[in-house]
Amino acid sequence: MRTLGLLMVGVFACAIGLTLLDTTGVTFTNGILTGLWNAANLLTTLGDFTDFNVKQQVFMFGAMFLFIVIGGYGITQLTGLLSSEEVMAYRENRVAERSLDGLNGHVIVIGFGPLGEQVAARLAAAGTPFVVVESDSELAARAAGLDYLVVEGDASVDDAAVKRARVETADALILAIVEPDRKLSMTLIAHSHNPHLKIITTGLNAHRADLLKRAGATTVVIAEDLVASAMIEQLSTPNHR
Repeated sequence: MRTLGLLMVGVFACAIGLTLLDTTGVTFTNGILTGLWNAANLLTTLGDFTDFNVKQQVFMFGAMFLFIVIGGYGITQLTGLLSSEEVMAYRENRVAERSLDGLNGHVIVIGFGPLGEQVAARLAAAGTPFVVVESDSELAARAAGLDYLVVEGDASVDDAAVKRARVETADALILAIVEPDRKLSMTLIAHSHNPHLKIITTGLNAHRADLLKRAGATTVVIAEDLVASAMIEQLSTPNHR
C-alpha cells in the first residue's frame, strides 16, 4: 500500500510539474490531462509521450529517477514480504497439506527435538509414512530440510495442527516432547479426534503413566525403567576388554 501510494503521488507530482512547465498556453485542465498521460506513459514505459520543451525534458529526467527509486523500494518490500517467516511457514504448510491429502495409516510424530529426530529417522529407514508436527520454526525447518512432511503448529494449544496432520486417518501418534502437561493435553486432543489411534509417549513415573493412559495413551514408556532394564541386562554380558 505504501508503494502504491508513492506511485500515485509520483504520477500526480509529475503531471502537475509538466503542466506548470508547459509554454503552449493550454488550459490548466487540459495540461493536467496531458501531464497525467505522460506520467502514465513514463510509469508503464509505453513511451507514447507528447512533445516536451527543454524545461519539461529536464523535469522528466528527475521524474524518471523518482520512479526508479519507488520501483526499487517496492521490489525490496515485496521481496521481504514473500520471504518472511509467516509466509514461508504458510508455504510449507500448503505443501504439506497437498502431500497429506488422502494419506492413510501414517504415524504422527509430535516434536522434533533429539528424541523426535531419532524416531523420525527410524521411521524413514523403515519406509513408514509419517508426519512431523513441530511448533518451533527452526526445528520445523530442520525437519523439512530432511525431506520430512512437516506441519508447523502447537498441537497442545490448537488442534488445527493435528487436524492438518490427518489425525483422523492416522494409525499411531508418537509424543516425542518433554513437557508433561503438553503430553497430557496432546493425548486428550488426539484421542478425542481418533479414539482408535495408537498413542505412544514417555512418562516420568508410574503415576504420570496412569494419568496419560486414562487420557487415552496406549503405551507409556518410562525412561528410568528402560535404563534400569538395560543396565541389568549388561550384568549377564561377558566382559570383553
